[in-house]
Amino acid sequence: MGLAIVVHGGAGSIDPDRYDAAQSGCAEAAESGWRVLRSGGSALEAVQAAIIALENNPGFNAGTGAVLTADGRPELDAGVMEGRDLTVGAVASVQRIHNPIVLARAVLTSPHVLLVGDGAETFATECGIAFCDPRDLITPAQYARWQRGYQDGDDVNIEPSESEDFTQPIHSDGDRHGTVGAVAMDASGLLVAGASTGGIGAKHPGRVGDTPLPGCGYYAENALGGVSCTGHGEDFIRLLLARRALDFVGLGLTAQQAASAAIGLLGERVGGHGGLIMIDRQGRIGAAHNTATMAHAYMTDGMSGPFAGITA
Repeated sequence: MGLAIVVHGGAGSIDPDRYDAAQSGCAEAAESGWRVLRSGGSALEAVQAAIIALENNPGFNAGTGAVLTADGRPELDAGVMEGRDLTVGAVASVQRIHNPIVLARAVLTSPHVLLVGDGAETFATECGIAFCDPRDLITPAQYARWQRGYQDGDDVNIEPSESEDFTQPIHSDGDRHGTVGAVAMDASGLLVAGASTGGIGAKHPGRVGDTPLPGCGYYAENALGGVSCTGHGEDFIRLLLARRALDFVGLGLTAQQAASAAIGLLGERVGGHGGLIMIDRQGRIGAAHNTATMAHAYMTDGMSGPFAGITA
């Protein structure tokens, strides 16, 4: 089997002056995962490495730099699935975890599928995953956005820690499509898909979208492929869009054809907006969106470096 990895930094509206940052951030994430694959690592390790790179980039809406809830808090969701045994790990509404994808992977190796809030953070303690100060997840740029448009009158917000990082968000103010994600295939043919997000800016505390839900925001099955989605989560949940995309592969479509068909269904059936990335069981890449832009990057065997783009 050939090696392949594809990542996305979210579908939505990206200002032209942020195109370079979006493309370079996705390219760096793809390279992080590719190095794992080239060194003999698993697709699970590669997806984790790629998503960590995106979570650590303050321009993307995941991990550090995530958008804030209506009351000014970071609440992070993440999920990952491997396609051989259909094992899943996911977390939602965590506030003290620097890299939620690491905690999601820990859940994957447990008897559980999804842990939320305080329970998820208790599990992190049991696994030896350190907490961070929630303020360390809030960049000055995202705090300023919350002050401009997210504030709902409650004085319970958390101010950011002292930081010289004034990196501007990749997506425009008011954009509702900021998930990041990755899909990888390793030398054994294992397919893995994952996603991570801060959710929707000014969301109600406790709101959970598609990102941690298998079949909605991501899915992997070796017989078909792997998918990671980005968009308005409620619409992806209603359609189980990640799984539907793989059903199109099962009907004989390529990864690109299936991605386009799934996004077409999103618009036609519920008027939804977003995008997704795919790898099918032959290792072919697919990417589609019905938003103005979608930041993404990929690498496959024979490429000297990643391809990175803003539109599919």
